[in-house]
Amino acid sequence: MKKHILSAIAILVIGLGISSCSDYLSVERFFKDRQSEEKIFKSKNFTEQWLAKCYNCLLETNLEITRIGYSTTNFADDMIFNESDGAVTYNAFKFGQYDNTWTNNSYIRCYEGIRQASILINNIDINEELSEVEIADYKAQARFLRSYFYWLLLRKYGPVPLIPEETISIDEDYMDMSYPRSSYDEVVNYISEEMALAARSLPEKRDRQNVNRSTKGAALAVRAKVLLYTASPINNPRPGDSDKFSDFTDWQGRMLMSQTYDESKWARAAAAAKDVIDLANATGVYKLYTAPYQSKGDNAYPATVRPPYHSVYSNKDFPEGWADIDPFASYRSIFNGDLYATENPELIFTRGNNALNDQVRDLVLDHLPTNAGGRNRHGLTIKQCDAYDMADGSSFNLETFLDTCEVDKRFVSEDEYNRGLYPQIRPRVWKEYANREPRFYASVAFNGAFWALASAQDGDRRNQQVWYYRGSDNGRKNSSDYWIPTGIGVMKFVSPNDCNTNNGRIYDKVDIPLRYTDILLMYAEALNELTPSSSYEVTTWEGEPITVSRNTEEIRKAVLPVRMRAGVPDYNEETYNDQTLFRKKLIHERQVEFMGENQRYYDLRRWKLAPVEESEQIYGYNVLMTESKKERFYERIRVENLQANFSRKMYFWPMPQNELKRNRKMTQAPGWETFD
Repeated sequence: MKKHILSAIAILVIGLGISSCSDYLSVERFFKDRQSEEKIFKSKNFTEQWLAKCYNCLLETNLEITRIGYSTTNFADDMIFNESDGAVTYNAFKFGQYDNTWTNNSYIRCYEGIRQASILINNIDINEELSEVEIADYKAQARFLRSYFYWLLLRKYGPVPLIPEETISIDEDYMDMSYPRSSYDEVVNYISEEMALAARSLPEKRDRQNVNRSTKGAALAVRAKVLLYTASPINNPRPGDSDKFSDFTDWQGRMLMSQTYDESKWARAAAAAKDVIDLANATGVYKLYTAPYQSKGDNAYPATVRPPYHSVYSNKDFPEGWADIDPFASYRSIFNGDLYATENPELIFTRGNNALNDQVRDLVLDHLPTNAGGRNRHGLTIKQCDAYDMADGSSFNLETFLDTCEVDKRFVSEDEYNRGLYPQIRPRVWKEYANREPRFYASVAFNGAFWALASAQDGDRRNQQVWYYRGSDNGRKNSSDYWIPTGIGVMKFVSPNDCNTNNGRIYDKVDIPLRYTDILLMYAEALNELTPSSSYEVTTWEGEPITVSRNTEEIRKAVLPVRMRAGVPDYNEETYNDQTLFRKKLIHERQVEFMGENQRYYDLRRWKLAPVEESEQIYGYNVLMTESKKERFYERIRVENLQANFSRKMYFWPMPQNELKRNRKMTQAPGWETFD
């Protein structure tokens, strides 16, 4: 066997999937001479290693929730970074100042995974040591992974080549294959069909040792996600849309993006999301995670702060209200390591325990302040900070705050804190941060936010307010990138126990690229886009016919638990009945709910809102101000050296120059330099 084929088999132990145990097998230990497909796939051990390699291709540049070096798409108009060692600089990526020579390696890793999965599917039936059930499961996992890699490619590159499945040989290298781009709809239909086929043989749930492997729900959820994308304006231009990407063509000039609006695509997306919801309702395998109401607490896990009284929701238990839950703890615990993967009913698919480098644990290092041993480089834009509503569900309005709060009373006093007037913020904190919805406090590390740092050995290193004033430990520095240019940090993904100094530790996190909340909001979005007077006959993933229409009660059933878990009132009837108004609310809800989860970047592109939202200037606080001029710190200014722009070419990533040179049937995405 060729050496490059052999090296492809140096992989993670399949029994652990891609979990925290990163034991790699040495190829030389097992392969001393040429191994045929027959010899490899008749062996249970070698077959398991082969499947593990498929999962391994989900790591590195195919990670979805991580720091900038591996996932530039985890930052849109919501988050900023100040990392000098990023894959590309923040300005370059935000300004589109990269070209087809910039290589992220995601393209190659995806096709390596696709090829690896196809080889297993083509050969595993000869295995003599696996049961029929195991063979069906392994084949379905490979089918899921192959389709998932196409999904990752579609989001970044748009239409990509669909590689023939049956002709791939173990001796055939990806670099020897040359295929043209398939259309956007062709890629989507392939993923949809393959995920449905995989779902037939995948189990509903995995045990703790195999939690990283695909399941029936994961296959159906990705299918729903892909169908939502092809229904979105990026590939389903609404009447009057002047830009339909008609210049995105294959090597023979065939247009690759849909040119006409097809409302039935939304119906297919809604039906696919409902498939997952029906599975959840029938089996109990998925639901939103909620933490119980706590009358008592401590610094790390405080007592529940009840949302403002509401005549409808305050007296009802979840999901009809919030009487029995803690909205803050419910949301925070999903991300911060409090829950193992098997304990989180909201988790649909994961790459597993993030003890490996460059996953969520490493992301948290950039969130943590320097006095906690962190790098203090990730922050939020003011735009994102303002997106979080008030505790009563009304929109935050700066002018309202300034008009209603007296100038000399805009910071929390010791007396006000001791009287419990502002239970979620501490003394000396700017009152703009008071009385905001629970997700705000679980996500935003505002100036003067409280960090428990509970794993620190010494008591005086725990329970600290962190300040971003110039001259403070975490304020602006001229000779370092360990400061946040907007003056707003990130709390999401951070455990109250996390501390990277004083014998503390950062607790392992589970990445959540796909969770049940997304399915609920996808279902609501797809239903909302249907004309109220229309209905569509579509099929479930199993081929059963169903009728789909814009049913406001169905939309509400999907949205209500998300709002109740967040501790904010549901939308009124006027909102649900108004297609345009609800669309606006849905866009806002996704911005808040999925901040930092690698959703916003792609959402803005599929909605074709990126030219507006990502061209806005980036604003932050006046981080040049010291605490002695604390009022001026909160002046909103355009952030120095952080620019934003969006040009049409930034809808899709450029095809790497090496790929254009190698594959003469490949075409470049619109706006990017091609290779002649």
